[in-house]
Amino acid sequence: MGFAELLVLAVGLSMDAFAVAVCKGLSIRELKLRHAAIVGAWFGAFQALMPAVGWLLGSAFADRIAAIDHWIAFVLLALIGGNMIREALSSEEEERDPSLAPMAMLLLAVATSIDALAVGITFAFLRVDILPAVTLIGVCTFLLSALGVKIGNLFGARYKSRAELAGGVVLVLIGLKILLEHLNVL
Repeated sequence: MGFAELLVLAVGLSMDAFAVAVCKGLSIRELKLRHAAIVGAWFGAFQALMPAVGWLLGSAFADRIAAIDHWIAFVLLALIGGNMIREALSSEEEERDPSLAPMAMLLLAVATSIDALAVGITFAFLRVDILPAVTLIGVCTFLLSALGVKIGNLFGARYKSRAELAGGVVLVLIGLKILLEHLNVL
C-alpha cells in the first residue's frame, strides 16, 4: 500500500471522528483552542492505537489465511464503509454533549475507532509497515478532528453527514481495489 492510498485511507477512517468532532463543536458555546486540541488528541490517539492492536492480532494468524486475506480485507472495509454510509444517510440526530471529561471522551474515542481495529487486521494481511501507517492515521485524525470542532462551532451540522458519506465511500472503494488487485483484474 503506497503513501497516497494510505493517506486516502487515513482520511476515510478519520471521517467518523470528524463527524463527532463537528457535533462537539456544535455543543461548545465558547470555543477555545484547547477544546479542539483535546478532541483531536483523544480521537487521533485512538485512531492510531486501534490499527496497531488490529495489526498485532492479524499478524498472529495472517500466514494461516493468506489465500483469502484479500476477501477478508474487502469484506471488513466494505462493512465499515457501508455502515458509515448508512449512518450518513440516516435521519437520526445524535445527542449533543459539550463534555470533554475523560470518560466521555474515552467512550467517543473508542466508538469512533473500532473500524480502525478492523483496518489494522487488514494491514497485517497486506504486510503494511505499521509504524508509518498508524502515525499517518493518528496525525490525520488529530488534524481533521480539531478542524471538525471548529467547523461545528462555526457552521453547525451541515457537513457532518457529508463527511461520513465520503469516508464510507472511500473505505468501500479501497476494499474493492484490494480485492480486484488480488484477483488480477487491475
